Amino acid sequence: MEDVEMLLGRAPNDMDVVMFADVPPVVEQALQPLDIQILVDNPWIKANYKVDFYAFTLSEPPETLIELSAYWYSMWSHRRSLQWKGFLSVRLEPAFDQEASDLLRIRRQEIQNEQN
Repeated sequence: MEDVEMLLGRAPNDMDVVMFADVPPVVEQALQPLDIQILVDNPWIKANYKVDFYAFTLSEPPETLIELSAYWYSMWSHRRSLQWKGFLSVRLEPAFDQEASDLLRIRRQEIQNEQN
């Protein structure tokens, strides 16, 4: 994470997101090809949401997960000037889905009120 508005005087170009998901086998089997395609279609996601998104399941072998974590850390831990950047880890918990949905609804309403 870096504050490009303050550091560079511009809006962010995108957000880089890596998701490591624990997908139970029964859910993985129930997913339709289109569901998976949407999750791995990085050009579509970037065009529509300004997010570079990469998804991996925790069912990958431990060695693979370690390699992936090291790779993403090396890709995004520094700016091109070698200055350190930060990471934000967000744990998604189904128990908080309703609260998160309520907060998003309130924020959307605030934005709409600001625009009117």
